[in-house]
Amino acid sequence: MHEASIMNDLMDKIGNIAKDEGVTRVTCVDVWLGALSHMSAKHFREHFEESSRGTLAEGARLVVECSEDIRHPDAQSIMLRSIEAED
Repeated sequence: MHEASIMNDLMDKIGNIAKDEGVTRVTCVDVWLGALSHMSAKHFREHFEESSRGTLAEGARLVVECSEDIRHPDAQSIMLRSIEAED
């Protein structure tokens, strides 16, 4: 269930950004996975696809960068780097 809370938080962030910007559809989501986040890109993609169903991000292209630096200050984090959207 840890993944569910991470993905719910991400969908909330994406939804809030889209609402603030007045967009109708998110076309691309760029995320960064810390080396100690316990999520592979494949695992993240599977959860993203499931969590984005019925949202503005459904069908969005997903760009995932995976860090290998366990000493990075955000090594345990999953960060939303950017979104691209349509008005």
